[in-house]
Amino acid sequence: MVLLGVVTSHYEQVHFYQQNTRTVPPSSRSLCYKISMANEQARPTVAMTIAGSDSGGGAGIQADLKTFAAHGVYGTSAITAVTAQNTQTVAGVSQLTPEMIGLQVDTVFEDIVVDAVKTGMLATSPIIEVVARKLGELRVDKVVVDPVMVSKSGDRLLQPEAVKSLRDELVPRALLVTPNLPEAEALVGFPLRDETSIHAAARRIVEMGARAVVVKGGHATGDMCVDWLYDGRRFMSFTAPRLSVRNTHGTGCTFSAAITAQLALGVTLEKAVEIAKAYLTKALENGLPLGRGHGPVDHFIGQKVWPESD
Repeated sequence: MVLLGVVTSHYEQVHFYQQNTRTVPPSSRSLCYKISMANEQARPTVAMTIAGSDSGGGAGIQADLKTFAAHGVYGTSAITAVTAQNTQTVAGVSQLTPEMIGLQVDTVFEDIVVDAVKTGMLATSPIIEVVARKLGELRVDKVVVDPVMVSKSGDRLLQPEAVKSLRDELVPRALLVTPNLPEAEALVGFPLRDETSIHAAARRIVEMGARAVVVKGGHATGDMCVDWLYDGRRFMSFTAPRLSVRNTHGTGCTFSAAITAQLALGVTLEKAVEIAKAYLTKALENGLPLGRGHGPVDHFIGQKVWPESD
């Protein structure tokens, strides 16, 4: 991999955030588009996000593309909705037609090789159905489904009647589903109050057709935040200290996008979740003081892209 004239190995890059959870990474490794290349002629690693636009820049398409770039992956997108949004509220939502969403996906895939895809805000059943159909037609193997239902400000981003479409049409296409506790409850139909119920929900989601699920513990209580990955055979836990911070906007998008980027790079699912967890923890610790509500995390973790002017 070539980065600003500095040659680093592929494994150094994919273990980057895991190895640098205590210090800010050197600027020589920090810039956008640390493209993974076997040689100078090889194409960049590419991921696609199918999600809504966040005008405040902290979540949705914007968060996904920043996260892809921070992990050295070229980002493409299919926008499902435009939101008027800031750190405090979602003032309005305008959905694109299913036909336009499908056309975006088709047009990118006709010209660019995409290594992994993640989905985010898919507000209605028709949108979910067209996205699921396109992923099937294109035979996308690495699909991360982030079942976005409610924004950080509490605004609903998925129509209640669309939950069934999400469960029946899109979850079976997923390599990984990444619900938080309320989203997992909506998918399985029972409350998650302890480790036993979380494990039961994870099994149920895999029974729906997903190959794996990570149930995020950010909405739980306690000093530690525990995420549970279930791959249909075993459970794996990923733990980090629970942070008392205000800038938490876009955490779900950022986490799932980081996993998608690492899967695109060829990392195993378990390692991708581990790297994404470490990356998000560091991004939360360095959240940006923007707005009067839930501000965004720092997707580039305090790194400077260009040298300071004299």
